[in-house]
Amino acid sequence: MKLRVRENSLRIRLVQTEVQKLVNGQSVEQTTDFSPSSSLIVRVEPCLRTEQLAALFVDHRLSILLPPAAVRRWAETDQVAIEANQPVGDGRFLNILIEKDFACLLSRAGDDVDAFPNPKHKTTG
Repeated sequence: MKLRVRENSLRIRLVQTEVQKLVNGQSVEQTTDFSPSSSLIVRVEPCLRTEQLAALFVDHRLSILLPPAAVRRWAETDQVAIEANQPVGDGRFLNILIEKDFACLLSRAGDDVDAFPNPKHKTTG
């Protein structure tokens, strides 16, 4: 899982095994420690109670909730991302983007091991 936070937007990229876990009804989670007593937990999970991609932030935990039907459609097609704009008050929104993590066009050692094949990669035939 790769997380990018920029202004009022969240972007999360998931590799193939992480997407498959979501399809199977499991969550994907990672922890980043800042000190012995402070960490950020990011969890992406399918949730039957949500009709749209949503984000919650409570007690050092960022939870991204996805409708299972949207996860299946995303995983089984060439759809690249699931996106939503979540109201945060005062007419402002949080843009949430969950993407398949594609392999880089230029090789980077070890970083692309489980990435999705890049659709822009030209194969020789």
